[in-house]
Amino acid sequence: AYAEGGYDLKQITPQVQAALNGRSARYRQLVAMKAAGKVGEDNEGHVKNLCSCSSVTPLVNDENRDREVIYQAIVQQNNLPANAIYTVRSVFADVQKEKAKTGDKVQLSNGEWLTKS
Repeated sequence: AYAEGGYDLKQITPQVQAALNGRSARYRQLVAMKAAGKVGEDNEGHVKNLCSCSSVTPLVNDENRDREVIYQAIVQQNNLPANAIYTVRSVFADVQKEKAKTGDKVQLSNGEWLTKS
């Protein structure tokens, strides 16, 4: 997915592996929360708690933390300037928007939320 932006992970460090493992472990729960409309994919490469449910907050925080580990690794491993993190996030957001299932909520680049059809 990251290669679509021209950059990718060149090395799976222990931190990146832990982030990938975390994302994999919570994948089913995240899919269920998206299907329920409680979580959406924002335009900055993160998931957002759309219901303000305290029960969803830990899932959202853990997912976003792991995504940031991966984004930072892409920036560092590709010798990009620090502000390239915004581009990496944007590319990932676009990929997640494409991969979203019908009924999932996604945020457009202009900030508007829609339900994917």
